[in-house]
Amino acid sequence: MSKRVPPPPPGFEDLSVDEQIDFVQSLWDRITATAEQVPVPEWHRQIIQERVAPYHANPTAGRPWADARADIARKLRDR
Repeated sequence: MSKRVPPPPPGFEDLSVDEQIDFVQSLWDRITATAEQVPVPEWHRQIIQERVAPYHANPTAGRPWADARADIARKLRDR
């Protein structure tokens, strides 16, 4: 059963796409200001646990984010 989505506020449709995105981002910023009140579904928690488990099993198997990011940037540059 899906929830009814309320219509956008008056004037929203008159905004440019960039302005609409800015508006939605500002709403999200307000929500995340009280992140502890945002409910997290149990299935999200399970996925996080599944993804973190390999790290906990072998924390030295990974590599620093800076190295991974540099590799990604290099691959994108070389395209």
